[in-house]
Amino acid sequence: MSGAASLGLRSSGSYGSLQQQPACQSPAPSPSPPLAPRKPAKMSLGGAGRGLLCARICKLAGRRQRLLLLLLVAAAVAVCFFFSSIVSSKEEDAPPGTEIRVGFSDHVRSFVNPGWTSSGRAVAQGDSLSANGLNTASETEKVQDLLPSFPPAVVLDHHPCENFSFSPPPMDRKRTGPRPCPVCYVPVEQALALRPGEPSTSPILQSLNYLVEENSIPKDSNGGSLFGGYPSLEERDKSYDIKDSMTVRCGFVRGNIPGLNTGFDIDEADLSEMQQCQRTVVASAIFGNYDIMQQPENISEFSKNTVCFFMFLDEETEAAIKNSSTIDHTKRVGLWRVVVVRNLPYADARRNGKVPKLLLHRLFPNVRYSIWIDGKLKLARDPYQVLERFLWRKNVSFAISRHYRRFDVFEEAEANKAGGKYDNASIDYQIEFYRREGLTHYSSAKLPITSDVPEGCVIIREHIPITNLFTCLWFNEVDRFTSRDQLSFSTVRDKIRSKVNWTADMFLDCERRDFVVQSYHRELLEQRQAALRRQPPPRPPTVHVQSRKMLPDNAAKDPGKSSATKKLPAKRTRDRKSNSKRTHRSKVTGVKESVQL
Repeated sequence: MSGAASLGLRSSGSYGSLQQQPACQSPAPSPSPPLAPRKPAKMSLGGAGRGLLCARICKLAGRRQRLLLLLLVAAAVAVCFFFSSIVSSKEEDAPPGTEIRVGFSDHVRSFVNPGWTSSGRAVAQGDSLSANGLNTASETEKVQDLLPSFPPAVVLDHHPCENFSFSPPPMDRKRTGPRPCPVCYVPVEQALALRPGEPSTSPILQSLNYLVEENSIPKDSNGGSLFGGYPSLEERDKSYDIKDSMTVRCGFVRGNIPGLNTGFDIDEADLSEMQQCQRTVVASAIFGNYDIMQQPENISEFSKNTVCFFMFLDEETEAAIKNSSTIDHTKRVGLWRVVVVRNLPYADARRNGKVPKLLLHRLFPNVRYSIWIDGKLKLARDPYQVLERFLWRKNVSFAISRHYRRFDVFEEAEANKAGGKYDNASIDYQIEFYRREGLTHYSSAKLPITSDVPEGCVIIREHIPITNLFTCLWFNEVDRFTSRDQLSFSTVRDKIRSKVNWTADMFLDCERRDFVVQSYHRELLEQRQAALRRQPPPRPPTVHVQSRKMLPDNAAKDPGKSSATKKLPAKRTRDRKSNSKRTHRSKVTGVKESVQL
């Protein structure tokens, strides 16, 4: 029966079967005497033990008792058969949307790897880079190796977090700054069961292509870089005219293959590995040796086998990491697959980091979901739990946390100037440009938009045409103006939102701090460590000795007697009472005698 096979039930031989008991007969006498006396064997349900048990039952029980025993055995067999028929009928009558099997359905297998078929065999993928001139190996063996680690599929009638009530971060007197707040996640198996079956709908835009120019010429004084193709202001305005099919500038303009002789160059072996990444990627970058690599934590074995973890480095950071850790032949440091980038397009390390941050869809064309985290962060939750919580549960395609304190772009600009994040003249030029385009201060009139300033260190998104367009245009703003992407986020979002029914979801910053742990930049960490080393060692605690009190004049001269503790009087007995009375009487008489004298 297919239902039994899908339930993974063992055959009857594994568990033993209920067979008809042999007739009760007394054993025939042995023709030859036993060779040697030995202890009787323990009774069992098979072999000679079964015959011995039956013989003993026949000897002790009467005829009616034996018939009653046979009736009980027959009734037990009938009940077992009836129960198994009910279970199999429920499996056959189950609705098509219910997954009863223990193990992943074909839908889940296709979610993890699109080459999986209903026959249970992985289809050999064609060269995913054949159109780009690169050769890649099939992932058939990899998928087959992953099958034993697949967790069971789960079908939920009600979401486990539907009754979860949000609560603010707990009070902590020692920590006055931003803190994480409780977030309700579901287990990895349930998160996969709650994934959407089809990609999200991209409003209006269905096909997005990217402009390629071998020789780009600057068209105005402040038109970006060679890597971005120097887009003019006219081209910038046209890129917001959203149509069914569009072609826009999106970095890598000097070649058809992003990362191959386009600036931000990557080895072909690394490009091949990136092209083979399917479905989900977690990416980060460290340039200029600016941060310390953080290893993800609380990652399930299933995610370790199906999610790609890529860390982009420059040569300076690679040299520093080799001094502190080991990079094996697979170019891995812990969970991270290290990719060294050469021929960087910008002199500013922070601006180079915006390339993988905003253009992951160009570097990973076969990926459906991506989670970007800055190099200073450590992922502390499973990627599938993060996707379920911030994308799938809300039915959104782009999620980013809002700033914990500032909601207004003008205030964010002033904070950047005060913190020396960028030169003041460039920040003022960018803000004034946006103000002339219509940027206003944030107010409640912009609701349901909750903020104009994101905390851009984490980006969770689904790679569909509209989100790819958003990050392309966001990168073009970073390429044209300052590298402070918080200043240009709301402008790009609002321009797209005015044309199509789409917006970026912004969740609370305390929720972000629940699944990523934030550390200091390398420079700040070294400064703090140096300051701790310069501090003098703490002095040993001083012991205060109390001065000896002056004894009163009438105190005993013997220090032993004066320091002795006063003893409590013991319980008096009759003899002690009589003695005390006698003593008291003698004292009284003594006093009278002295008075008489």
